[in-house]
Amino acid sequence: MKAPVIIVLIVALVLVGMDGLYVVNEAEQAIVTQFGKPVGDVSVPGLHFKLPFVQKVTRFEKRILKWDGDPNQIPTKDKRFIWIDTTARWRIKEPLLFYTTVATENGAMSRLDDIIDSVVRDAVSGRLLVELVRGSDYQAQGGGEERFEVEGVVVAKETLVGREEIMAGILEKARANTPDYGIELLDVQIKRINYVEQVRTRVYERMINERKKVAAQYRSEGEGEKADILGQMERELKEISSEAYRKVLEVRGGADAEAASIYANAYNKDKDFYTFLRTLESYKKSIQKNGRLVISTDSDYYRYLKQAK
Repeated sequence: MKAPVIIVLIVALVLVGMDGLYVVNEAEQAIVTQFGKPVGDVSVPGLHFKLPFVQKVTRFEKRILKWDGDPNQIPTKDKRFIWIDTTARWRIKEPLLFYTTVATENGAMSRLDDIIDSVVRDAVSGRLLVELVRGSDYQAQGGGEERFEVEGVVVAKETLVGREEIMAGILEKARANTPDYGIELLDVQIKRINYVEQVRTRVYERMINERKKVAAQYRSEGEGEKADILGQMERELKEISSEAYRKVLEVRGGADAEAASIYANAYNKDKDFYTFLRTLESYKKSIQKNGRLVISTDSDYYRYLKQAK
């Protein structure tokens, strides 16, 4: 065999190998198409072979994918207009069916928009707002019976459901439509619930008024506690003052009695000396520098002075 023929054969084999061999990794799954028509799918990772130049390989994600819908304004059963922001998790389960129905991930996202948005809208419009935001194990404060009024009709707590039950119903209804496109819907959740701007303003005002009401109640209770504490303090102060005054009187009375006893003993020992001493003390108290004492000259008040002469 001549060298040019060998070279041609080698080049042909290289081209065939380059276009005929392909690799599918662990995060991928693929379908093989021939002239645009699918002829098989590959879900096992590794090296695979296809007809070169005739067949083509289209790869899809095997991993879980994320869907995020646009926020929608939806009225609830009790006529509350709210914004609903929803998210979902999905994956490609049947790549051949997926390729023939939606072809690409963008096409699948568009179908999921239609399916999930319609199911969420139906579920939200048929439920009360309180059901969308509360858990299934929610208990009313105080243990009392919980009732709500919807369009003039009182709804008992027993007839209400929680957010988990609503989301389970949404997932079940949405999941029923996705197998037609080779898609498996794994989960649907509401990321955020918010009032529309007009309602939000009124809600904020009501929340502020409720907080003010609670604050006023706390202040009133605080003023009552303050009055009780001040009254108790005044009573305790009066009791302390009364007890102190009683002890003062007792001490003073005891001191006066003891002084009287001392005076009596001194008087009994020497009556004249005692009388003289007390008279001198009287002179000291009554005769001041700027004072005058006007009495008769024959008064007994100066009898000791007269005797001294």
